[in-house]
Amino acid sequence: MLDEADTAALRALVSTDPVANIFMDAQLTVTGSARPGLGGSLVIGRFEGELLVSACWLGANIVPINITTADAEEFGVVVRSLNRTFASCFGPAEAVMGMWKVLVDGPQQAFSVRASQPLMTLTGAPVIEPIRTLRTSAAQEYELVLPACALMFEEELGYSPLTNGGSFYRSRVRSLIHSGHSLIDLDDAGEIRFKAELGTVTTRATQIQGVWMNPDHRGKSLAAGYMAAAAEYALTLAPTTSLYVNDYNAPAIATYRKVGFETVGEFATILF
Repeated sequence: MLDEADTAALRALVSTDPVANIFMDAQLTVTGSARPGLGGSLVIGRFEGELLVSACWLGANIVPINITTADAEEFGVVVRSLNRTFASCFGPAEAVMGMWKVLVDGPQQAFSVRASQPLMTLTGAPVIEPIRTLRTSAAQEYELVLPACALMFEEELGYSPLTNGGSFYRSRVRSLIHSGHSLIDLDDAGEIRFKAELGTVTTRATQIQGVWMNPDHRGKSLAAGYMAAAAEYALTLAPTTSLYVNDYNAPAIATYRKVGFETVGEFATILF
């Protein structure tokens, strides 16, 4: 288990790929340390001599950091031995799927295994014209934004994040709005036509998440223009913006490519 003394080594490990490791990069920005945190979060690492070569963040989720096929199963054994429960495991596919070979026999069953999710990035201006009406949402629009976020979540995962109150999810939406990372455009009726969030933001990269088009406006060739606008905004915050998408979502992948996103890797997600 890593501690304060390992912080510099963990930062160096994250820096080898600040896009793939954006989650851990953002965590380090908040906590400033590799030591165990609130809520029982911790980071375990593997060393070769005194060199930290791979690690894994364990909190609400399992997030591998530079874990290769060679050591993924070993990390899986350690995580399984902790007998903890998690919401998901996400990150580079070779790490996630390697750990899953062991975690599949652990205390939790997965309700969805998404083994191939292209990781895509954009580092320059979008190659198509953005829709300029996309903007950050305001605090007073929370009651408008929340239902759209919940609908997107339910379409993606098959259940509502507001079940039993959804206090954590509500807080997350408020935080995204407050930080200027919630993007929306409204139709003539004042309803959200399109929305997206910058789910993770560091000085080196951003990650676009929660992309959703109101069903009433689908099929109108608007998605690419909106994504171009979201990417353009994201690039004012960091030099690279990224996203990952299920490999079976061909329309979304085609939209992102139209904007100028290029595939640079492969993620996977296990949902518990």
